[in-house]
Amino acid sequence: MNDAGEMMPAARRDRRAIPHSVSPGLWTLAWRRLRRDRLAMISLAIVLAFIAMVILSGLGLIARDWAREVAVNYAPPTFVGAEITAAPATSAALPSGTAASPPAPGHDWEAEVVDPLGDVIAELRGEAQPNPGVGTPAPPGGAGGRTREDTGFVDPLADVMQEIEAAKHAAKPPAPASRSRGATADPLADVMKDIEAERAAPGTGSGATGGRRATLPFGADKWGRDVIAKTIKGSETSIFVGLAAAFVATFIGTVLGAFAGYYGRWVDDALNWFYSIFSSIPYLLLILAVAAVLQHKGTMTIVLILGLTGWTGVFRLIRAEYLKHKGREYVQAANAIGASNARRMYRHIFPNVSHVVLVQLSILVVAFIKSEVILSFLGFGVPVDVVSWGSMLNEAQNELLLGKWWQLVAAGVSMALLVTAFSLFTDALRDALDPKLRGSEGN
Repeated sequence: MNDAGEMMPAARRDRRAIPHSVSPGLWTLAWRRLRRDRLAMISLAIVLAFIAMVILSGLGLIARDWAREVAVNYAPPTFVGAEITAAPATSAALPSGTAASPPAPGHDWEAEVVDPLGDVIAELRGEAQPNPGVGTPAPPGGAGGRTREDTGFVDPLADVMQEIEAAKHAAKPPAPASRSRGATADPLADVMKDIEAERAAPGTGSGATGGRRATLPFGADKWGRDVIAKTIKGSETSIFVGLAAAFVATFIGTVLGAFAGYYGRWVDDALNWFYSIFSSIPYLLLILAVAAVLQHKGTMTIVLILGLTGWTGVFRLIRAEYLKHKGREYVQAANAIGASNARRMYRHIFPNVSHVVLVQLSILVVAFIKSEVILSFLGFGVPVDVVSWGSMLNEAQNELLLGKWWQLVAAGVSMALLVTAFSLFTDALRDALDPKLRGSEGN
């Protein structure tokens, strides 16, 4: 008896000493597969870098002054070089062989405006001869000293124009001697004088205007705003819209799909009918129709539009998963111990279908970023005071006609890089979370 009693604790000690291993979970196996995929890790690093940039931009740590006009209009990138300042417009407008003279100090600058119909009107009036000398006032009765009887052309507004000219001469001193008879006063003369004064002011630097830079690392837009800072701020809007709208659509699709797949019968029929209505309308046309009806531009409006119209794919997949899992043994065991329907749906079944939800979330982020760009490009997206990749592309289409390509390249490359990285990461995540591969790897 004593020997048997001594052998029992030894056997128990031997059983406790037997090594045993715990099978790794789904997420542990998925992370191990992702770490072995070099392309997936590079894609994940790019996505995380963009998300970190969005967070820093939202906190105001970077691109805070993106709307500040720091350079001249359409300032080129530094590696292209500063543009050569064009000659004054007055010299380009003069005929060949005529020298342009700068405005005399103390006199209003006047532009010689060429009337394309001047010769025709002169022929009608019989005034083909040269104009009288400078400073000689026009005699009454018509220009050039011709009367109505001489020309045979009756001007119905001649009397009114004579009264206006007489009032002008009475209220205004005579024009300077430098003003020719055919000269027309330039309404922007004061503005041009200010611009010329800023250019001639010392300390502005070569090619700069009013302290603005002639070049930027990746150029400026038509207002002189830095394209790099604008691209960073635009990524904040586009990525936020993509993530927020994807969460809204995934939540709606998951809840409705779980109800349809778990309860079945009339609940499934009603939700399937609702799903069929949304899926029968082309997706992009549905988005544009909702945006046109709302007539309210804003970031949250775009999030709601995309989220309320993009849940159909998630609904279809989650419904199929719940139909498959609700009859399995672990769900029946939960029912036998008295678990409620909500607990069985979200505590027991949902963890086994969460990989489908995560993959669909990643896919929708990419799709909604592209949808936001399309909406903003077409004018249904963000308001004027908010920048996004779509609004930058909308501006760049006009700039490209002028040969200003840097804003198009900045927005296009940023969007292509993020979308490509997110798509590659989504594919790798879907392969890593495939339940059929769960038992193919050991510890």
